[in-house]
Amino acid sequence: MLFQSRTFIFAFLPVCLGGFFLVARLAGSVWALRWLVAASLFFYGWWDPRFVPLLVGSILFNYWIARDIRRLCRAGLPRTAHRSLIGGIVVDLSLLALFKYADFLLHTVAPQQPALDIPLPLAISFFTFQQIMFLVEAWRNPERDTDLLHCAAFVTFFPHLIAGPIVRPHDIIPQLQYSSLGQPRSDNISAGLLIFLLGLGKKLVLADMFGGFADTGFNAAASGAQLSFFEAWYATSAYALQIYFDFSGYSDMAIGLARMMNIRFPLNFDSPYQAANISAFWRRWHITLGAFLRDYVYIPLGGSRNGKYRRLRNLLLTMLLVGLWHGAAWRFVLWGGLHGVFLAVHAWFRGGGMRLQAPLARALTLLAVVVAWVPFRADGLATAWSMLLAMAGANGIAVPYMIVGFVPSLAWIATPVPVLPYLGDARTLSFPEVTACLGLGWFIVLALPNVHAMSERGRSWALTSGFAFTVQALFFAPRVVPFLYFRF
Repeated sequence: MLFQSRTFIFAFLPVCLGGFFLVARLAGSVWALRWLVAASLFFYGWWDPRFVPLLVGSILFNYWIARDIRRLCRAGLPRTAHRSLIGGIVVDLSLLALFKYADFLLHTVAPQQPALDIPLPLAISFFTFQQIMFLVEAWRNPERDTDLLHCAAFVTFFPHLIAGPIVRPHDIIPQLQYSSLGQPRSDNISAGLLIFLLGLGKKLVLADMFGGFADTGFNAAASGAQLSFFEAWYATSAYALQIYFDFSGYSDMAIGLARMMNIRFPLNFDSPYQAANISAFWRRWHITLGAFLRDYVYIPLGGSRNGKYRRLRNLLLTMLLVGLWHGAAWRFVLWGGLHGVFLAVHAWFRGGGMRLQAPLARALTLLAVVVAWVPFRADGLATAWSMLLAMAGANGIAVPYMIVGFVPSLAWIATPVPVLPYLGDARTLSFPEVTACLGLGWFIVLALPNVHAMSERGRSWALTSGFAFTVQALFFAPRVVPFLYFRF
């Protein structure tokens, strides 16, 4: 079930939200939480009910391990508790590896072997990280008890279950324990609904539109077509906007849904394309994932404590794991490796005292991020290489006759053609239309504040300006396009 589907908006959400508050009023907050866990499991099972037992089993296993860790720590056996912690994490990661990486590892070691074709459980990457954090916090704070109900509610809570944000147990579980959790609050409901609708507009109006432009170019490259300069750059630029509006829209919708039920989620996006360097980009993009990797991968590897070269190594290793976490394919590893190199180069030059002027630094950072999206989006390394060559101008620069007619000087550098076949819908007007849409998208992400930095008046204005388009897309879109991060 997708947040942007009519089934979710007009059936699941009203029943879940109304039932939550009604059960809390009639039977208390404990039963309201039980209702919420049941509704969240139904939400998860709507996609594929086969994996509900896997999710439930994972919760029960990790809850049992966490109890054992606390018991051993309280008994003065920290070494034994640490072994239980490591054992629990190994089991969680082994489960993730089995479902997500078995075929990738098999084809890497033995390319001729037939695929295992193990189906990928929805959201296993996200709920595995949630479980690991739950175990680590049990080891770090053994005096804090968490019962099974609150553990289950923390993991299964449907706003973040599928694609984040990756929330910390100590941030969410205390909120789930509030005695007044199930009491409806008009301020939270109205604010949450407004944020949800703004996120819905990002997804339906902006992300899906840019996705169509990106798909045209990347699908053509995957089929062997040689894209011209503008076709390649427009497809890549469109994908950069698609993934931004898609995932930031999802995060806003998740934050808004949780807010309606009196739960506050952390911010997950903070205008990342406005970052002045690649390090700042990763502090603004998918903030909760970045914080998890910093605390659970980068720092345990040694962080920046053991000299400059080891710091660079740790940055590169962490980002390679980031890439692999996003998908079991070498193109994701390449994307993560590129960002690792970017971070290492930035750390090296910053350590040497080199600084760039802010506009140049922002432009260089954005260029690096956009170019790195190419292997992330392409269906393979060959397609990525083809796109990068086209972006470098290897296939020439073509511009529609109509544009050359308006700007004759373009004929000195570009070949006039009737249409650009892999841009938009291959009409003469596709070039100016796509240009205008991309211009609007980049203006939004580079010049405007994010939803959470806006005033209430600004949010209301943003909702009003795009509401008609959102309603039209909700009811008349030919299909519901899944969120990109559902695949990871």
